[in-house]
Amino acid sequence: RFLSAPRVLAAMALYVKAAAVLGQLEAKRGSVKALVFNSGHKNIKQLYALVCETLRYTSVLEDIISMTDLLKKEKKLQMNVAKVLVYDLLFGKGLKCGGSWKTLIMKHRSQLKSTLARLKVKRKVCRNEDLIESKLSAAKDYQLPRYVRVNLLKTNMEDVIDYFKREDYLYLGQATDADHLKNLGSKQFVSDPHLPELLVFHPKIDLHENVLYTAGHIILQDKASCLPAHLLNPPVGSHVIDACAAPGNKTSHLAAILGNKGKLFAFDLDTKRLATMGTLLLRAGVTCHEMANQDFLLVDASDSKYQGVKYILLDPSCSGSGIVNRLNHFTDDEDSSSTQRLQALAAFQHKALSHALSFPSVERVIYSTCSVHREENEDVVEKILQQFGNYFRLVNLMPSWPCRGLDTFPEGPRCLRASPSDTLTNGFFVAMLEKQNGQNELEQNRESFSEERVPLPGSDLAPVKTLEGKPAACTPAPRTKKVKRKKVQS
Repeated sequence: RFLSAPRVLAAMALYVKAAAVLGQLEAKRGSVKALVFNSGHKNIKQLYALVCETLRYTSVLEDIISMTDLLKKEKKLQMNVAKVLVYDLLFGKGLKCGGSWKTLIMKHRSQLKSTLARLKVKRKVCRNEDLIESKLSAAKDYQLPRYVRVNLLKTNMEDVIDYFKREDYLYLGQATDADHLKNLGSKQFVSDPHLPELLVFHPKIDLHENVLYTAGHIILQDKASCLPAHLLNPPVGSHVIDACAAPGNKTSHLAAILGNKGKLFAFDLDTKRLATMGTLLLRAGVTCHEMANQDFLLVDASDSKYQGVKYILLDPSCSGSGIVNRLNHFTDDEDSSSTQRLQALAAFQHKALSHALSFPSVERVIYSTCSVHREENEDVVEKILQQFGNYFRLVNLMPSWPCRGLDTFPEGPRCLRASPSDTLTNGFFVAMLEKQNGQNELEQNRESFSEERVPLPGSDLAPVKTLEGKPAACTPAPRTKKVKRKKVQS
């Protein structure tokens, strides 16, 4: 079959963009997601998939290209272009482009395939996947569950559970410990033991094409990422700020908690990310929001339109060192977590948190990161308390949560940490600051609610290494009495 001219050009453009992203990664000009997103390619999802898969097989591809002398035989062919072409030929769905590139690669098809076969024999593996030598060998031991947040703006838990039952999934009821989350079968799912609107599936379940996802009835979001909005818990009708909002999952979660009532101000400095967030919020049925392409640090806290803002969620830019499935490990080195870089990030985070606390009516601020570094987490909060401690206090979040903040300062364990080993999530940090104007009724309700939930045991899991190869330290939670809960009948 022959591809039409427009399809040939589109396919060649895909390979050009993918090769360009690989080159930028080698030059350390950004993260995988950022470079793909800013590439200008029409099909971001397709480009991201090709780049990610090429990166996964990069060492294998380099070996095959070297063993076949491909670049010596085809002197006009550059390494990164060769990588994406050879990947699609040997590991992907076949070359998508026609023209000179396809002709060039197809000349060497037999040799490339025979070299791949010899490589598998030499390494004593049967599957292509077994050739991959990941730098994330420790993280690979942790296949995080597939977390599905039910979007209460469009549906409810019962209807979603019934839908998956009709799709031949077996509902096992309310999970009570980590084993229920670790040992799910491919067609089994449970309700999360901590978050009431969260369902948990087998790690390899892909729901991106599922009708509930495309219609915005469910949101695919890591459990740890659901904690900030869940803990902020603004009352229906409140005025809320999501300070660094894109890509919008936490924003849509806040809107669901608000019941689409009140006002949700969402800020982000990146125009393209904000546009993507607009699409996500539209699909999720969010209507109470007001987006602004603006740096949160430049938002005037004294502006009358924000006088009613009592709740702020701040999830600022961070190192991203807690993300288990992050692909930036192919470009990370010791400098990526250097003291200088972490200090620069921490300075920005402190400035953003200070600004959030400057809003005149604010009563509660959530500060969260997907970082495992103390510099971006406990150190920022400790410095803030030194500055604002007479006006705000650190709330003791979910006492039953198994992974606490580091005790680098007295109030540190009041914060939450999350990690693959302890909570079966990405690495995460959450702190909540509350204005000291009397005991807050909502906080009492929140802590009471969390105490009713059964903690996830972490002691039976092996320790995990972060992407930087450092242990993700957590302070164990104090033992709490388990409360028996009836399982939902399937």
